Amino acid sequence: MKAFLFSCLIVWPAFAAEAVKPNVVVFLADDAGWGDFSQSGNPQVSTPMIDSIATEGVSLDRFFVCPVCSPTRAEFLTGRYYPRGGVRGVSTGQERLNLDEKTIADAFKASGYATGAFGKWHNGSQWPYHPMARGFDEFFGYTSGHWGEYFDAPLEENGRMIKTSGYIVDLCTNRALDFIAKHKEQPFFCYIPFTTPHSPWAAPKSDWQRFKNKKITALATNPDKENLDKTRCALAMVENQDWNVGRVLKKLDELDLRKNTIVLYFSDNGPNGARWNGGMKGVKGSTDEGGVRSVCYVRWPDKLSVGKSSDRICAAIDLLPTLLSLTGVEGVGDKPLDGIDLTPLLTGTATDWPDRMLFSKWARNVSVRTQTHRLDGAGRLYDMLADPGQTTPVNEKEPALASELIRATEAWKEEVFSEAHSNGRQVGSRPLPAGYREFPITMLPARDGKPHGGVRRSGNAPNSSYFVNWKDKEGYMTWDLEVHTTGRYKVSIDYTCIVADAGSEIELSFRDSSLKGKVQPGWDPTLHTNQDTLPRGTGESRMKDFRTLELGEILLQSGRGDLTLRALDIPGNSVMDVRRVTLTLVK
Repeated sequence: MKAFLFSCLIVWPAFAAEAVKPNVVVFLADDAGWGDFSQSGNPQVSTPMIDSIATEGVSLDRFFVCPVCSPTRAEFLTGRYYPRGGVRGVSTGQERLNLDEKTIADAFKASGYATGAFGKWHNGSQWPYHPMARGFDEFFGYTSGHWGEYFDAPLEENGRMIKTSGYIVDLCTNRALDFIAKHKEQPFFCYIPFTTPHSPWAAPKSDWQRFKNKKITALATNPDKENLDKTRCALAMVENQDWNVGRVLKKLDELDLRKNTIVLYFSDNGPNGARWNGGMKGVKGSTDEGGVRSVCYVRWPDKLSVGKSSDRICAAIDLLPTLLSLTGVEGVGDKPLDGIDLTPLLTGTATDWPDRMLFSKWARNVSVRTQTHRLDGAGRLYDMLADPGQTTPVNEKEPALASELIRATEAWKEEVFSEAHSNGRQVGSRPLPAGYREFPITMLPARDGKPHGGVRRSGNAPNSSYFVNWKDKEGYMTWDLEVHTTGRYKVSIDYTCIVADAGSEIELSFRDSSLKGKVQPGWDPTLHTNQDTLPRGTGESRMKDFRTLELGEILLQSGRGDLTLRALDIPGNSVMDVRRVTLTLVK
């Protein structure tokens, strides 16, 4: 058995005999590095509520995730390395988790748990990639990997967009609190994937006030690359997140659920920028230590060790088998796991813990971590005990180990990618699904479409972008669509249009069907000015309020083709800006 697959064979005793099934609350930070917490030794941030999960439970001190967002989420959901599940990127459909993968929520739901997700999903938007098709009874938040509005944002509530009022992290936490209270008499699995400190750089005013003039004394490993204002804003967002974690912990106490609830906190990758990270090399997007090491704290009063820390290497792939073991919930699906059950580390009963290898991949870089060493993406070997900052390769001192890890990396890539590309599952072959009666609303954001002609995106990053510069008939937009159910669909378009340009005739077509209408009335709101603590970069779209144009109904036949939106007549200088097209199966 290959070294990187041994893990699926290890099974530790579960807590299956418990009379009352424990609840589970999982917090997942977005772009918080290992060094963004006071528990890690950062003197310029205060995270007492997050820290308390460690001090009242166990800290997994050598815990590794992926270099970016959607891969880590896929590994948490499945217990398997993310390329196996079809995840290839963070946008334009590449973030989707294959439909033959079963998730941790599937397992808990099958075992009678109420399941809810409140925040950022980032593993597929349209049904059956939607979180409510992957084991969650409830969903509130956004399904993409990036959201352009943190204040008064339009968010999704169980498949429908609604307007909200307040700060996005506070609002998602509110929904999680409601969920916990509603299900206090039955076991629940509550997943709270926060959206911070991911950009845009937007913190509540009260949090920013504490940081905007704060002297930053603990600097990044490469201080010349650090933007101090972004550091301040990131830490302000982390402190807001800490307050929200505290609200959830307080609710568990108020409902007398503390002792019977497992609480887990971790992040999805390294810091989204150069800031203090304990001297480690690498940030988000890197397969070096700083790009993939995360805090991981687990609390379960009277069941797990208290105030203990484990230095054994472990990873996001281990969380599914661990939580299933702790709760006595049976796994679902027939795919072998890459992760192992960490229960002995959490209970302090581990003896003769086996050696293992953990692999990290992004783009063309694959790094492998053992308990003592890391082989980076360029084949350089580092002794992580003597040189945690990866400053001096030791290939010449330890040639046998370097060769062994190079061979293991090549074997891992061959196996994982041969599985990922089996059965024609390449990213380009997966259309966007639409038309399921159990979930009749299909939202097709600009993020998932393609601009043609002069049409372009509002920002370089597809996530949370919208189509702009639609000025002539040569410009149009398409979505690679597969309609599941033949039927009539209501079509709506979220748009803006310069008032003087209103009246363009447009056509939406799919295979042999088409629907025509006019862009009216004009709707030309100003760009939001209440969103940013710090100016956003050119890659991020500046957002505005969109109006819904009810285009009518169209008959769509099942099958695959391009859903195309084009202009037939343009009386003014432009057609409209488009954020999304929504198809609703009506009959």
